Amino acid sequence: MHLPRQHGRLHDLPSDPAAYDTVLASVTEEALARITPEGNLEHPDAHDDIGDTSLGITSLLALAWQRTRDPRLPEAVRRSTEFHLRQRVYTEDNPGYPNLRVRDSGLAYARYVLEDGAHPIGDWPSTVWALLQTVNVLDTAEGLLAGEQRLELLELARGYWGWLTEATFFNPQEAGNQAIGCVVGGLMLARHLQPAEAKTVRSRAMSLYLDEIRAHRVRDRGALLPPEHRGAYDNNYGPISLSFLAQAHRVSGEEVFAEDGEALARYLDARLTGGGFDIGGPRYSEQHSAFESVLGLRYFGHRVGADLGRYRGDTLPHCPKGVGGAPRARHAVQADGGIDGHFAFMLVWQIQDTTPWHRTPSPEPARHQLRAGSVSVAFDDRLTPSLIEAAGSYLLPAAVNRQHGFGPVTDGFLLCRPMGEVRVRDLRTGTLSAKLVTKPVVTRDHVLRHVQSLYVTDGTRLWMTVAVERLGGTPYLLAGLPYAADDGDHLRRIAEAEVTSAGPLRLTHPPAQGPDFFDARSETTQEQAAFVLAADPRGYGNPDEGWSHLVASTAFEADPAPGTPDDLNVFAVRYGPGDTVAPVFERVLDGLVVRTEAFTAVIGDPAGDARGEPVLTLRG
Repeated sequence: MHLPRQHGRLHDLPSDPAAYDTVLASVTEEALARITPEGNLEHPDAHDDIGDTSLGITSLLALAWQRTRDPRLPEAVRRSTEFHLRQRVYTEDNPGYPNLRVRDSGLAYARYVLEDGAHPIGDWPSTVWALLQTVNVLDTAEGLLAGEQRLELLELARGYWGWLTEATFFNPQEAGNQAIGCVVGGLMLARHLQPAEAKTVRSRAMSLYLDEIRAHRVRDRGALLPPEHRGAYDNNYGPISLSFLAQAHRVSGEEVFAEDGEALARYLDARLTGGGFDIGGPRYSEQHSAFESVLGLRYFGHRVGADLGRYRGDTLPHCPKGVGGAPRARHAVQADGGIDGHFAFMLVWQIQDTTPWHRTPSPEPARHQLRAGSVSVAFDDRLTPSLIEAAGSYLLPAAVNRQHGFGPVTDGFLLCRPMGEVRVRDLRTGTLSAKLVTKPVVTRDHVLRHVQSLYVTDGTRLWMTVAVERLGGTPYLLAGLPYAADDGDHLRRIAEAEVTSAGPLRLTHPPAQGPDFFDARSETTQEQAAFVLAADPRGYGNPDEGWSHLVASTAFEADPAPGTPDDLNVFAVRYGPGDTVAPVFERVLDGLVVRTEAFTAVIGDPAGDARGEPVLTLRG
């Protein structure tokens, strides 16, 4: 079984002008074949996310005309613009819409679905998208629209902006990508207004960003991030927010957008494996976006010097009509692969922006990541691995007794949650990269222990050595849940991986069946399992919260290594190719010596140096 939305790396798609001209040519032919006598460009099967879609395709046709001067396009642009103005603009309140601050305002808005009261909760983001499509048409259709039609379109954009910022509560879904998109719409609208009105709209857009978005950022892994559906980061929407920040900076030149975009980019770079896989989010944990992310990943990857384009998007064709073999990496599509205008503004922007992909990894060590070659470890806010990649396999934190992570387990209690400051030391020497994490933890009986976890990689294999003051009972190391493997253009579900331990190693599976137990041998994805455990229905529940209720999972369990000092339990695990692993341990004045087939390391005393920072020496 393959993960349904984890496909190719986004920077592998051609992004030269000729490639984009090919995309626009395909859009043009499909749109001209589809357009109705009334000028409707919507996909026949479109039902939701519909209020902006015809106008989105209009903006693509206008952009195509700019580049090709195809004589068939001016009439299609005018007819489809007229269709939107006459058939897709609403000024009477949608029955049941719960977020109005002013009733019967008469301001224009777009609907998520067309039927009265059918799904009004989606009207706010649909109106943001409609505003963005409208200002894009104003930008791209210069010379195509008659003066009266253009003025009517400009007045519509004013109405959308007023409805979003005056008639309703701002950002009612607490979705950072939608909120930043609204700000972008205001900034782009201001460019079409007279100076006094432009200043007012721009000022309002900036105050919304500073007071309603930036002031409410959420901290995760040391970074302040725009909140997304009441969480810090979402795999689908986080990179979309990055694209909106890129466009905000392109349009306004305001440094705050560059600063916040770079912070989000560095955060994403740290949590993303070298192979481009990531998992987690308060709305979607595995459903990755594609073309919607390209602008932000490319723009800010270039700015921070990181290969963010390794991000795996939804890039495989879903039918024979795929554009360049990857429709979702170019534009939205319906089930049959036919183009959908939803999010078309992102395709316009990524075509207009000429920033090149930065394709090499950032050389700077990151507190929440260890990466070299084909090996990477992403660490969560507690400096526990959130994702390990080695030998093309990906391992998630395993679960035992409702506790999740990597770390020593004694009497069913997992020692990975810190009770105090977590210290980190990064070190690179020759072909080796290492990270030493020193973490104070408390056992079930309230005894303080210091867990020292050393991660060393040569770019092909990963060694994890965990030392802790000797524990009672029969301790073992919870060493990960095997979950996926890289098949090139796919990620495949797995139930085992190349893992070797100095002590006895077991691959265990949950002792019971049911939604509280995750067996890697099943075909259920992490996202599906998480939504079952979430408090709210699929699409609104928080998969991160749902997954936190997991009782037990498939897990590698490693017993203590032999030949360790009497006062320590030491666990030694290697991820990646190789037969046996037989490290030698020795207590010395400076700490604990660890000798393996690839390196010798000295892990300093848990007390650290004079400032309490970890001490580590390493040689190959």
